[in-house]
Amino acid sequence: MILKSPLLRDRKGKGLLFVVLFLACHVAAVLNATEDSLQLVLSNDRLFAAVNKSTGAIDKLSLDGQDLLGTLNYVTPTPGGATGSGNSGIGPYLDCYCIPSGSYTPGSIAPKYQLISGIDSTKTSYGGILMSETYPPTGQTLEQYWFLRDGETGLHTFSRLTYHNISTPFLRNLQEFRTLFRPNTPLWTHLLTNKNQYAPLPSKNATSHEVVVQDATWYLGNTPNDPYVQQEADYFTKYTFQDTWRDHDVHGMYADGSASDDGSTFGSCNTTTSTKALPQQPWKNFASTPSNFTPPPGTPLSTTPSRPHVPGYVPSSNRTTWKAHIDLPSGVKNPIAVLAQNGVDFQDNVQDVTAYQYWADIDPDTGDVTIPSVKAGVYRLTVYGEGIFGQYTQDDIVITPNQPQTTPTYAKWEEESSGIEIWRIGIPDKSSGEYLHGYAPSTTHPLRPSQYRIYWAIYDFPTDFPFGVTFEVGKSDFSKDMNYVHWSVFGGQANSLRTVPYTRDVNNWTIVWEMDASQLTGGEGNGGGKEGGKGQATFTVQLAGAKTAAGNTDIFNASEPFANLPYTVVVNGRELEPWVIPYYHSSSCAVRSAVICYNIANKFVFDADFLVVGKNEIILSLPANATDYESAVLPQTTYVQYDALRLEIG
Repeated sequence: MILKSPLLRDRKGKGLLFVVLFLACHVAAVLNATEDSLQLVLSNDRLFAAVNKSTGAIDKLSLDGQDLLGTLNYVTPTPGGATGSGNSGIGPYLDCYCIPSGSYTPGSIAPKYQLISGIDSTKTSYGGILMSETYPPTGQTLEQYWFLRDGETGLHTFSRLTYHNISTPFLRNLQEFRTLFRPNTPLWTHLLTNKNQYAPLPSKNATSHEVVVQDATWYLGNTPNDPYVQQEADYFTKYTFQDTWRDHDVHGMYADGSASDDGSTFGSCNTTTSTKALPQQPWKNFASTPSNFTPPPGTPLSTTPSRPHVPGYVPSSNRTTWKAHIDLPSGVKNPIAVLAQNGVDFQDNVQDVTAYQYWADIDPDTGDVTIPSVKAGVYRLTVYGEGIFGQYTQDDIVITPNQPQTTPTYAKWEEESSGIEIWRIGIPDKSSGEYLHGYAPSTTHPLRPSQYRIYWAIYDFPTDFPFGVTFEVGKSDFSKDMNYVHWSVFGGQANSLRTVPYTRDVNNWTIVWEMDASQLTGGEGNGGGKEGGKGQATFTVQLAGAKTAAGNTDIFNASEPFANLPYTVVVNGRELEPWVIPYYHSSSCAVRSAVICYNIANKFVFDADFLVVGKNEIILSLPANATDYESAVLPQTTYVQYDALRLEIG
């Protein structure tokens, strides 16, 4: 789920000036909050915003006299696409994929409005607009808030969703709950995700000649002179511009001045005051597992921590600063501490609609970490970092309201170990980006986006691996000789370049390595193997994501034989007990331009006598041609994405 509430940036000076959301420009001005029969208006001396009462959306927006929206336009929405309600020339406005039939844009059935005004603690005037609408068939209520402070050029937006239905406690998966900004003007020239990922917007000429190749993905190669095609890629999808939450600061669009009234530059960007209180883990993106629409009876489902005018906001009197010292394992990089729902994996924090989640980087030199403004409650602490298998967890971290800690929380994190490490493949960092077609930059376009961000089908697996994947430990390079996706079948639906499914040497991958007698028998603490006749071997498989036949829904469908996906390991001809990846751990990842989704892992433990002196072989298998039904234009294949693999004897 991605919230796209823009902060309209200051245009003074050269280029794009990014400012902090709550930075006020103290100038002589009057904040206006007014209402008539047609609209509600918030304005100061620079920014003007009007919410249309018949649509529930802002349809007039200007900064320093420059129109930011353009004319109202409508196109038939593309399922799964970026069109929202189909309207452009409006925004920010609320939109969701949350009703039984799918998409819904509140504001046109029977919206209720409230005009707010006041003076905040800094003696600054502010105004606000609340739009609230209840969807009649289900009784769910969606609310959108817009606030403007005097002297600022940014709108503060909040979105809220409540659902009270005892007779029907399950509505559907909450897959998208978004605040959209959809202008229809040539003013905006570029898209921006972060300092590394940006590109020109495709022109109207390019989009008028586009070819749909997958859900929300288009081929633009029919207009080779288009700036986007020349600089970024031949394919466009909203997924190219997704990001994870951990270090995400701002995203949106900017105008280079070529189409503005006086040549000035503009930015229309989202910046979130605190992503760390949202109900998702630091690596979550909109390709990850959705929330279930199952709040307890009478409990509101609120997706955004809100200010005092918004129900559910937790004031500072019920928060405190949490501090901890973590003894870290040697060699860890980029360690992070996460506070989330007590007693469960922090990736499942979305299942409790009242749970908060916070995170902060740990100082790798001192092991110290501080998280401010944590809501009072009981949390699970999770610690992980790059280069270390496993993670550390500790339950029952108590946060007392408005009371400083007498002593920091203390934890000692040790890398998990099952004996002597024989080899490892990949980097345990919760992503598959280190493998072929992952983080490596594109070599075909000058902006050099990471390869995983572009339409997955251009990386033709049979061409890259005509004889399948065989990885030789000590000789092969995982950045070249291991694909970033292990497919069950390649090609077919949603693959515009290989329309016929290809199954030969796709679902079975092979790892080979040599072992000497000392690895099997020698060394204190080494259990031994074929020669010693004792000990156990542990083969650890950490996945950055897996797609079963459940897709991205977390719903079990008995008609899908691979809703629970069996993953098989064969060691020197001996098949181990399969790992059945459950439907509720499924996530649609690679095909939505992602290398980090719902992380899962399994340890295959077997008798070390299975191993021999000399050549050894492990075969990693998905069921051949394991697919699911997809109503949208999406790949039917199941697949997994490896984080890291390791073999130990002990």
